Amino acid sequence: MNDAAPAPTPAPAPRRARVRAPELIGKGGWINTGGKDLKLADFRGRVLILDFWTFCCINCLHVLDELRELEEKHRDTVVIIGVHSPKFVHEAEHAAVVDAVERYEVHHPVLDDPELATWKQYAVRAWPTLVVIDPEGYIVAQHAGEGHAHAIARLVEELEAEHEAKGTLRRGDGPYVAPEPVATDLRFPGKAVLLPSGNLLVSDSTRHQLVELAADGESVVRRIGSGERGFTADSFSEPQGLALLPDGSVIVADTVNHALRRFDPATGAVETVAGTGRQWWQGSPTSGPALEVDLSSPWDVAWWRDKVWIAMAGVHQLWTWDPQTGTVAVAAGTTSEGLHDGPAPEAWLAQPSGLAAAGEDRLWIADSENSALRYVEPEGEGYAVRTAVGTGLFDFGHRDGDAGQALLQHPLGVTALPDGSVAVCDTYNHALRRFDPATDQVSTLATDLREPSDAVLVGEDIVVVESARHRLTRLRLPEEAVRVDAVAHRTQRAATEVAPGTLRLDVVFQAPAGQKLDTRYGPSTRLLVSSTPPELLVAGEGAGTDLFRELALNPDVTEGVLHVSAMAASCDDDPANEYPACHVHQQDWGVPVTVTAEGVARLPLVLAGLDA
Repeated sequence: MNDAAPAPTPAPAPRRARVRAPELIGKGGWINTGGKDLKLADFRGRVLILDFWTFCCINCLHVLDELRELEEKHRDTVVIIGVHSPKFVHEAEHAAVVDAVERYEVHHPVLDDPELATWKQYAVRAWPTLVVIDPEGYIVAQHAGEGHAHAIARLVEELEAEHEAKGTLRRGDGPYVAPEPVATDLRFPGKAVLLPSGNLLVSDSTRHQLVELAADGESVVRRIGSGERGFTADSFSEPQGLALLPDGSVIVADTVNHALRRFDPATGAVETVAGTGRQWWQGSPTSGPALEVDLSSPWDVAWWRDKVWIAMAGVHQLWTWDPQTGTVAVAAGTTSEGLHDGPAPEAWLAQPSGLAAAGEDRLWIADSENSALRYVEPEGEGYAVRTAVGTGLFDFGHRDGDAGQALLQHPLGVTALPDGSVAVCDTYNHALRRFDPATDQVSTLATDLREPSDAVLVGEDIVVVESARHRLTRLRLPEEAVRVDAVAHRTQRAATEVAPGTLRLDVVFQAPAGQKLDTRYGPSTRLLVSSTPPELLVAGEGAGTDLFRELALNPDVTEGVLHVSAMAASCDDDPANEYPACHVHQQDWGVPVTVTAEGVARLPLVLAGLDA
């Protein structure tokens, strides 16, 4: 007889508690619903995807495009809800959100959340963030950053199969109600250029066309492009920047096609000169034959020092295209988002969106997310990036005076003036500003310009692209600036309270179902950490391959911003597939922090992970 006790039965692995999705609330109300207010209960039986976005953010715009195919393919089972969560003061204006929804062709309901109420309920920390909710109302996944469409598409298919079998899936039309179309000659125009004929060429961004206007800036001479989103000789996708070349042709920043196109006004012909139509991702080539290298949301272009300079908003860099060699190359920026001056390869930019050449000595930059005016100038054998106005990602406003304390709000355009000064389309302040390097002063030239995005000199006048008024506006450059009351702002995101001493930073990443980390060529992850001010961190800044870091905080600095950039690569995990598809997941965070004794000692940031 064996008196030994039987071996205990292993306990089943504990099932993670299911988290019910909080209600959707926002004082701004709903857009694209025909005036109806929606509740979570209205989506029961459907797969719900919440897209936390803000319209200034290029990564958010990338996600809008990533979701289009998913939205169309699963229209009867999936509902996408945009939760607009503003960074800038202007983005908290309801009318501006309504404009942005039309401008970027958002074809799903949008909740305007100006006070970040739903953002806080879902513990979101970064733009963009996607949250997936199952048909029973439970959160099943959260992804920060872009590049997650493939993983979400697979998850959606799994949820459809699971809830079809359970009887909890409800098919049918979604709650989207399209707004009434408005007849205007231009619809959210982006940039303009003066042609040798005296006519003006305008990028009619929302209608995916170029429009040639007569010298009066109003009469339509012709339209270039079919007006349908596409990447053919007769189509564009949200074109923006325009630059006249010495031969009379025009380079077009075909933004959402991630390409440069050349338009010949004499023949009307359009050809692609740079880009593949695919978006650039970390690890892709950054130089080489122009038609073989991916680009990322080129927003503006300028002819300077015998090359076309490209404001590559999607990766926070400047690139160049050399028409003589047919090649592209990175000219400035590291892909890290922020404001850091120095040699061009080491500088940090933040969504550069406007360029203007001032002779051979200076290329002006509207560095939009930094609310800054910056410039490139020759230095030694290369170039350097300098800042004229602006201090960083979270300080903005409308303040004239000395450049060191002047403030802008998300400028998108710059124009070099004959006297050596520069006009700035201060987009979110609805103003035209002027910086004079000779006096180091900033002044206001004009106000009440609805989202000005570019300006062109025509004789003694300056013609401003009023993007949100769908028109060009001609102004006479005044001798004296208009004075306005000074206003200063900081981003309204609440700071995270952290404890003094050591702070554990964890970037949470779990490879999506059916994928594994790609380690074929070395580490598949990257983490870059810095701070503003730099003195905030005693240790822990810099690059590494682990997605965690011990940060040592300076006891003498009580507040600042942690800049975190993370990347992870994963590939399909199927041994039978000889050529698995691989995917890059990446996100930049700017996390305002306040050091207090009651603060947390660990800061988790979700790059991608499942909650259930």
